[in-house]
Amino acid sequence: MTAIRLLLVDDDPLVRAGLTFMMGGADDIEIVGEAADGGEVEVLVDRTRPDVVLMDIRMPNVDGLAATERLRGRKDAPQVVVLTTFHADDQVLRALRAGAAGFVLKDTPPAEILEAVRRVAAGDPVLSPTVTRQLMAHAAGSALDTRRSGARGRIAALNDREREVAVSVGRGSSNAEIARELFMSIATVKTHVSRILAKLDLNNRVQIALLTYDAGLLDEDGS
Repeated sequence: MTAIRLLLVDDDPLVRAGLTFMMGGADDIEIVGEAADGGEVEVLVDRTRPDVVLMDIRMPNVDGLAATERLRGRKDAPQVVVLTTFHADDQVLRALRAGAAGFVLKDTPPAEILEAVRRVAAGDPVLSPTVTRQLMAHAAGSALDTRRSGARGRIAALNDREREVAVSVGRGSSNAEIARELFMSIATVKTHVSRILAKLDLNNRVQIALLTYDAGLLDEDGS
């Protein structure tokens, strides 16, 4: 089995040392580099070719949000998981919109951080449905009408079946759950998700969930 190549980005050397110690015991994860600031990330990504970047948000020069935006704009970009000390942080939400695959809290148990890296490397977001909804609710406010109008315009590119799948993704359903709900095979669900990502120019399922929320589709669905 090929090890997951992981790049650590945090301005606190103690945090990096702790993560290195924790991840070093996993046979399926290889730490290929460390960075103390977001400004170092792109050079290190070119040099080490990581599969996943574990990225702190708050850094003194180039923060994790800006670094995530730069990375996700690149072709064949690695997946990004942001680190935060806050459970509902505007910056975390912005990082998700920029293309991060999810986030973990810095006080998350080691086993869960390891599992988050594995899940993201496999193409799955690391946000539970509960956390996803908390973040989306945190985004609600005075700009909701503007976001809703823009989101509905983008959703209009989907056909009816793709829209149904997108709503199920927005509810936090897994591929297997969507297959049962919509009476289709898991392979067909995966095909629809891939088409949704391509049509809407999105990076991952978290962004689908955020867009369906912004469009008001979850409200219409009775969720």
